[in-house]
Amino acid sequence: MRAVAVLTLVAGVAGALRLDDGARWQQDSIAAGHQAQIIARAESAALTLQQHELQQDAKARAAAEAKAAAARAAAVDREASRRGADRTVNFGPIPSSCKEFSGNRAIGCALVLSAGYDLTQMACLNKLWTRESGWNHKAENKSSGAYGIPQALPGTKMAKFGDDWRTNPATQIKWGLEYIKNRYKNPCGAWQQSEEEGWY
Repeated sequence: MRAVAVLTLVAGVAGALRLDDGARWQQDSIAAGHQAQIIARAESAALTLQQHELQQDAKARAAAEAKAAAARAAAVDREASRRGADRTVNFGPIPSSCKEFSGNRAIGCALVLSAGYDLTQMACLNKLWTRESGWNHKAENKSSGAYGIPQALPGTKMAKFGDDWRTNPATQIKWGLEYIKNRYKNPCGAWQQSEEEGWY
C-alpha cells in the first residue's frame, strides 16, 4: 500500500512538473509573440520614418532644382538686357497674368494668351525659346542662318508679319506662334519635339 502511495505521489509530482513546464512553455510562447509584435511595430515605425525622410529629401532637391532653374533664367535675362537684346518695344498692355515675365517674354506671354493658349503653354514656350535664342530678337545662328527669338530659317520668313522682322520681337513671336500652331498644335508640342530631337 505504501509503495502504491509513494508511486502515486511521485506520479503526481511528475505530472505537476509537466504541467508547470507546459505552463512555462505557454508563457514563453506568449512572451515571444508579444516581443515579435513589438519588433514588428518598431520596424514599421522605422520604415515609415525612413519613407518620410526620403520624401522630405526629394522635396528639398526639387525646391533646390527649381531655385537653380529660376537663377539660370534670371542670368539669361540679365545677359540679354546687358546686350540690349531684351529692350522693351512699343507693345500694347501686358495682361496682369503675365506679370512674372518682362521684356520680350512679357510680349510673348501676351501674344500666347491672345492666340487662345493658356499659361501652361507659355511655360513650354518660355523653355523652348530660352533654349533657342534666350528670347534675344537679334539672335543669329552664324552656321545655319536661323534668326530671332524663334530662330526662323531663313529669318526672312518672318516678313509675313511685318517688315520690321529683324528688330521687332512681337513680329517674330507672332510668326513663331503661327509656325508652332501649324506644325505642333501648341508650344508644349513644340517643346516635346525639342526635348526628343533637339530641334523643332
